[in-house]
Amino acid sequence: MSLPRMNAVTHKLKLPSTGEEVKYRPFVVKEQKILMIANESEDEDQIQQAIGDAITACTFEKVDPWVIPSFDVEYLFINMRAKSVGNTVDVVVTCPDDNETTVPVKVDLSKVNVEMHVGHTNEISLTDDIKLIMRYPNIKDVAASSKEGSDTEIMFEMIKKCIHQVIQGDEIYQDVDMASEDLDGFIESLTNDQFDKISDFFNTMPKISHAIKVKNPKTGKTGEVILEGMNSFFV
Repeated sequence: MSLPRMNAVTHKLKLPSTGEEVKYRPFVVKEQKILMIANESEDEDQIQQAIGDAITACTFEKVDPWVIPSFDVEYLFINMRAKSVGNTVDVVVTCPDDNETTVPVKVDLSKVNVEMHVGHTNEISLTDDIKLIMRYPNIKDVAASSKEGSDTEIMFEMIKKCIHQVIQGDEIYQDVDMASEDLDGFIESLTNDQFDKISDFFNTMPKISHAIKVKNPKTGKTGEVILEGMNSFFV
């Protein structure tokens, strides 16, 4: 006779990118063990795989973590972590008044949200008849970009990966049909103003963000620290 299996409580949240409601369950020991082993390995690829596999399992294979935007993945993971281990995490931050003193603080994960910039759009008009439709980077894009080389190389590679369509009048060029060399030439032909519009897409795209008040024990001054991205909460 087989031993019984525990039935996990399910929860719901809305993906920030689309507003789609997703049902999920907390991590069970199986996922927690894999995540701990990956974290101990300090191997970014292994950690990324463990997070992706956990999201796939905990959303009952309804969410593909390798396709959705990276901020959706981070938001999902933070909520799953809160329901699985507890809402509170301990992090160490640097006091902003002297940029030197570090203090431990507790963060309530249930209050961590995705910051949405007013006016942000994935449609970028370059000229009267040419515009871009951008897609948000996924976790594979983000992980790969960290291995590209210089900051400039990382920026250009991320732009290439995230151009979904180039629309010129009635002509639509899909990303799957764009050769890497053509994209290089296209991007390098942009004016500085046009390139700044693309950069603004990345600078204002949604991101995990949480503000906390921190008191410096040395100076007695209280300042605000902004935590951004999932890594800020689990270092």
